[in-house]
Amino acid sequence: MSGIDRSRSKLALHRLGAWRRQHLASAASILTRMVGAANLTRLLGPDAPQVYVKMDSETGLALGGNKVRKLEFELSPDRLAGVTHLITTGGPQSNHCRITAAAAAHLGLGCVLVINGRTEGEPKGNAFLQRLFGAEIVTVAGRAERAPAMEEAARRIAGTGGRALIIPLGASTPLGSLGYAIAAVELEVQLRDVPSAERTWVFVSASSCGTLAGLLLGFSLLDRADVRLVGVSADTPAAEMHTEAVRLATEAGALLEWNGAVRSDLLSCDDTQVGPGYGIPTEATWEAIHLFGRTQGIVLDPVYTGKAAAGMLDWIRSGRVPPTDRVVFVHTGGHPALLA
Repeated sequence: MSGIDRSRSKLALHRLGAWRRQHLASAASILTRMVGAANLTRLLGPDAPQVYVKMDSETGLALGGNKVRKLEFELSPDRLAGVTHLITTGGPQSNHCRITAAAAAHLGLGCVLVINGRTEGEPKGNAFLQRLFGAEIVTVAGRAERAPAMEEAARRIAGTGGRALIIPLGASTPLGSLGYAIAAVELEVQLRDVPSAERTWVFVSASSCGTLAGLLLGFSLLDRADVRLVGVSADTPAAEMHTEAVRLATEAGALLEWNGAVRSDLLSCDDTQVGPGYGIPTEATWEAIHLFGRTQGIVLDPVYTGKAAAGMLDWIRSGRVPPTDRVVFVHTGGHPALLA
């Protein structure tokens, strides 16, 4: 970076830290090392790099997960002035819908969830929790009907004297992405207290790309040329994911009045773990879930983190991550889906 760019990045980081947001998450999530148990060494190989897990599954609200950080920015006090209801959308087992419903309950607001697809039988997992938190469920047949149904719900609420805030799918907006720029800053501080390495590889699940974009922006602002960020897809093609992450990161940077270049060279996107499709776990997914459970006591889910961990394991085993480097797995939560 030039001196001017470094100065602007410092100013953008200051704006990020000073941003007025809704404090929903616990303090900086724990960074823990995956211990070298016999099973772990056997499965990864004796020359595997050190692996750490950033436990964003424990962000505090309603069983935690990455959506809590995003909603801190989407639900800032300024944006909630005069708001009586939150409206958002997702599938029957949406983590984002779970956290939005919980945030609404926490803040004393009504909540409408537009869900595409019906829940068969008694609601379980996230579907149960959405109802437990008092959300009104509006069911639509497909994804194309979600936006019109949210607008209709907002009109209905306005007709009774209320005011709704519509939160886009996954809170994957430039504003919501700022939550993971904060996470990147947290991680940089935490890495100072662990053994150094030539490079740090950060693996994270990605779909609507808000989390991935926030991390990319954060590492760009920090000028972390020694970081490699790998987004492992739950459903989205790799090229599309890369484009969307860079777009969101660029627009999030503009919110901070930063016009520096997003370090797209740090970003890789991997769609090899998608398998038959969204929400359908593969053998590699289940292997990763069992490895984390049996060797670390960490719970992954079959939709997002199980596939992301499978991608991480594949990169380590194939030698794409050298043993002189270190790995951070960002655990974005979602484990209620394991119980659905």
